[in-house]
Amino acid sequence: MSKTEIVAELAKLTPAEREEIRLKLAELDGTPWDDQEDPLTDREKVLLDARLAAYQQDPDGGSSWAEVEARIRTKLRT
Repeated sequence: MSKTEIVAELAKLTPAEREEIRLKLAELDGTPWDDQEDPLTDREKVLLDARLAAYQQDPDGGSSWAEVEARIRTKLRT
């Protein structure tokens, strides 16, 4: 497969799949994805990156901090 074909195929991948590719490329290049003192596991990092990608695709898909805080405060009162 040529480089051009690979690049064309990247657009067909999900955000999580593209993040997996980024992690593999960083590993192959010998450049760590993160700070060496980061306590997160590789699995946690992939999960966080997938959630960030989902957010970037649909920033209004979740709740605002004000909504989350209000739910928490309501639950704490009961």
